[in-house]
Order: sequence, then C-alpha cells, then structure tokens
Amino acid sequence: MSLAPFPENSVKTVVVVPCYNEAQRIDVGRFRAFLAKTSDIDFLLVDDGSTDQTRSLLTSLAQDSGGRVTVCGLDKNVGKAEAVRQGVQKALVRSPNFVGYWDADLATPLEAIDQFRSVFLEHQEIQLVLGSRVPLLGRSIHRRTTRQLLGRSFAIAASLVLRLPVYDTQCGAKLFRVTPATSGLFAEPFHSRWIFDVEILARLSCATGWRVEEMQSPLFEYPLDRWDEIAGSKLRLRDFLAAVIELAGVFWRYTLRRKQPSTLAIPQFSKKTSTQPHRAA
Repeated sequence: MSLAPFPENSVKTVVVVPCYNEAQRIDVGRFRAFLAKTSDIDFLLVDDGSTDQTRSLLTSLAQDSGGRVTVCGLDKNVGKAEAVRQGVQKALVRSPNFVGYWDADLATPLEAIDQFRSVFLEHQEIQLVLGSRVPLLGRSIHRRTTRQLLGRSFAIAASLVLRLPVYDTQCGAKLFRVTPATSGLFAEPFHSRWIFDVEILARLSCATGWRVEEMQSPLFEYPLDRWDEIAGSKLRLRDFLAAVIELAGVFWRYTLRRKQPSTLAIPQFSKKTSTQPHRAA
C-alpha cells in the first residue's frame, strides 16, 4: 500500500471515497468544482486495487488540489468495506473534527457534506449523520422501482436486527463526529463485505450497552435533497441474497451473542461522552 503524505495544515473534515475501476464513472470535474467552493473539506481517495485508469485519474486530481486531495493506493482489491476502513484510519491521523465516507459515483452530491455538518453544529449529541433516500415531495430521489423495493425490504429487516427504526442503512453517504467511540468503530476489520454499514450501527449499538433509547440520540438520518442512481451501478439478485446472509451474521454476532464493546476495541459510549474531537497521538 502506498500513501501520499497529508499536507501540514489542519482541516476540519476528511471524506473518504473508495474507488474500484471507476475510470469511466468518476466525475473529476465535480470534485474540482466543489474544492474550489470550499476550504475546510478534504478528500482521501482510496484506489482499491483498480485494474483500469482509476489510479492515474485520482493522482491527477490530487496533484491539482493544492494538497487537499490525498490518494491511498491499495496493491490489491480488498472490497469496499476494508477500503473504507483503511481510508478512515488514515484520515483519522489528521485529527479532523469530522470524518466520513462517500460513494465515488456522487449519487449523493458533495454539497450534502455541509448539510450533514450543520446537523453536528446544531446538535452536540449527534455522533453519526446518515444520508437517507426518502422519496418525499419536493425532493429529487431517482431510483429504479425494483431497487427501491429491494432496498426497503432490506432496510426493514436491518431495522429489526438492529432494533432501531432506521429508514436507510445502505446510502453511501455518512459523516461521523470524531470521538474515541466513533474512531473505535473502524479499529477491526468488518465481518461483512456487502453490509458493513449495518455492522457499523451494530458496533455502535454494542458500545451503548444495547440501549435503544440512547442509540436514537446520537444518530441522525438526513433526508437527502437529491440522489441520482448512476448508470453502471448494478444490484444483482445474488448480491441481495449475499446481503441477507450477512445480515443474519450480524444478527448472530451482535444481537444474539451481544458481543461486548471491549472485544471490539470500542470505548463505552454514553450520553456523557465528550463531543470534542479526538486528537490522535
């Protein structure tokens, strides 16, 4: 694995973007336009062992970013879950106030990052903001009907497993307030390859002692103003079945066994947990 060093100046927010063979889909122009409009949001782009021209595109974007884009190149494909985990660990070295991950296809516009951050500024108890693709009137949420139905079915099942009334676990836009508790969520590899988002929520639940009334407080689902399904992103039936099998694994590992936080390297969380940024040594 190769990693270009971060610049010396400090930033408030670092967003991890996992990329695998995205040369035909990644919109470098949208990243450049967003960087030109902001000054305190940086990106860590993880090339997950791509076999196309993804690495060179990401490197070019980084070279033109004035140090605000860093490329983390993985020597082999490890899957989105592990790519995100390694990326977040690298991002935490910068000691940001907020860290998150975003899908490379930008189905969720980058402008939503600031909307997510506004939630943290208004609600000091919030630890995690999840993008939610709720097809409300006045919002532009474009998803294929079959994908919408499968997504809702999975979300209902995930909600039952997690014992949380979460509407959308799988949206690829999430932002965390950096604390010892949230940093610990990425300390160990995920058991899930497809539904690591659900496993993150399960780990956070374990860190609360599985008290649902406390879990609802640090979580905030943000109804997205816009989400566009990008061509080339395919959900096959076998992928859905694999997700269901992994959900059963989450249920066994975190609900039935109720794995203790100490075995997950996650500090015990409570409503009194400090909301000050965790500073890495």
